[in-house]
Amino acid sequence: MERIGEIRKARRAEGQACILGIGSACPSNIMYQKDYPDYYFRVTKSEDKVQLKEKFKLICENIKIKKRHIYLTEEHLKANPNMVTFGAPSLDARYNLTIDYVPKLACEAALKAIQDWGQPKSKITHFLFCTTLGLSQPGLDQELVTTLGLDVSSVQRTAFHSLGCHAGPCVLRHAMGMAESNKDARILVIYAELTTMNFHGPHEDYMASLISQASLGDGAAAVIVGADPVTSIEKSLFVLAHGEQTTVIYGSTSSIFKVAEMGQILGNIPKELPDYVSNNLTCWLDKALESIGGVCDLNSLFWIPHGGGHKILDYVEAKLGLDKEKFEVARHIISEYGQIEGVGSIFMLDEMRKRSIKEQKSTTGFGNDWGVMFGCGPAMTIEMLVLHSMPI
Repeated sequence: MERIGEIRKARRAEGQACILGIGSACPSNIMYQKDYPDYYFRVTKSEDKVQLKEKFKLICENIKIKKRHIYLTEEHLKANPNMVTFGAPSLDARYNLTIDYVPKLACEAALKAIQDWGQPKSKITHFLFCTTLGLSQPGLDQELVTTLGLDVSSVQRTAFHSLGCHAGPCVLRHAMGMAESNKDARILVIYAELTTMNFHGPHEDYMASLISQASLGDGAAAVIVGADPVTSIEKSLFVLAHGEQTTVIYGSTSSIFKVAEMGQILGNIPKELPDYVSNNLTCWLDKALESIGGVCDLNSLFWIPHGGGHKILDYVEAKLGLDKEKFEVARHIISEYGQIEGVGSIFMLDEMRKRSIKEQKSTTGFGNDWGVMFGCGPAMTIEMLVLHSMPI
């Protein structure tokens, strides 16, 4: 037993896991929200549904999104006409488009993160890949390792699917455990999301689908995670200090998203969800912050919040008594990119770092030492990550 203990100690890192590099990528195709209702009803050949279009316009206005990056173009839809008809079988077409583009988008984000890190990709030892759907075997994680030129014989791969809006802090929590358990590990984490599976024409009986048409965006983000950075050649951006997850069952436990022959379908989301999120967040936030001795003033933290929409941010902000500027970065990312699930958390983190540098703040956390990243997934999974920002 003593020998086993020695082996375990020798294998573990001495310090805490850190984010050492961040990269992001989006499709070049941009959809401006003010133009989207006209575009959407035209390409789906639904301009005769005048009242439904008016409802959709209100949805687009109320969710406070300025623009989104969306891979799916009008040319794609013309080539695959079943994709614009609600309920028509089109899974194969969606699959082919997704499986073709996700690796390209993910690679772009990964190469930017590696460049930001500043070290050769041969030093990467582990790879975590997160996307909503698992579409093939061998998976996209294996394809990405090969495409990026990583050592497929030694890089250890793990794929995450169907996590939902808590994916950002969830996958980072796993990366934190890997980095601290494996000395000298350097972990590439990639998140990639496309709306190709979710695009459908309008239908009067599926208003939840209209919400997804108005809010979902495409993007990819990547981070490099490792413990004990070599300070002469690596710079820690954020320390991953502590992770917490809990699940609070409420209402129906049926799937929010389902995959069918017509693609992926969004089920009904309860209207009380923002209120429920804000009410259940408080006690689990206190538990997470116990890891750093507790925090009396929540406004002394920086925040990377759930990217599910402005209404949830409003409710959480009010419940926690936060100043308006605390969610400014989150609102900006949602406005510029829409709802991109776990990708959004990394976009927010990178945006905060860039603003901190531009405005000459003392740390990457916009001058705040400690911060919280949280996400709320289906049924409801609450994921929290406590971070420590590093000097600029």
